[in-house]
Amino acid sequence: MLSEAHELGEFDSGRPELDEWLVKHALGAGARRTARTFIWHRGDRVVVACYSLSAHLLQREELPRALGHGAPPLADALERVLAATGTVAARFVVVDAIDENAPRFYEHHGFRQIPGTRRLVQKVSDVAAALG
Repeated sequence: MLSEAHELGEFDSGRPELDEWLVKHALGAGARRTARTFIWHRGDRVVVACYSLSAHLLQREELPRALGHGAPPLADALERVLAATGTVAARFVVVDAIDENAPRFYEHHGFRQIPGTRRLVQKVSDVAAALG
């Protein structure tokens, strides 16, 4: 996984916008759990190839302003999400409620509904805190 120890100065993917993202934003995205960047190097920490993974994309303007803090775990599912964030970055747990009654269940457990949808979200960091 990308770290500050890796040398990015010689990296050239052929796509300047991707190279710029790697140099300026990849480490921060990893810290914020919005993407995990995996790299290959020549054995000397000089990056020669990379890719980033992110579990889901949400537009910031779709999210409720306040997402709340902590929630009782949805046991196995949330523990698996936390385990998966070691490999695939995720900032939010996203649930698509099956019908118009289901959002109340998820809201009871700390999720917040995105207005006008049956989609609910909760910060992965809040889930991690709740699970200890």
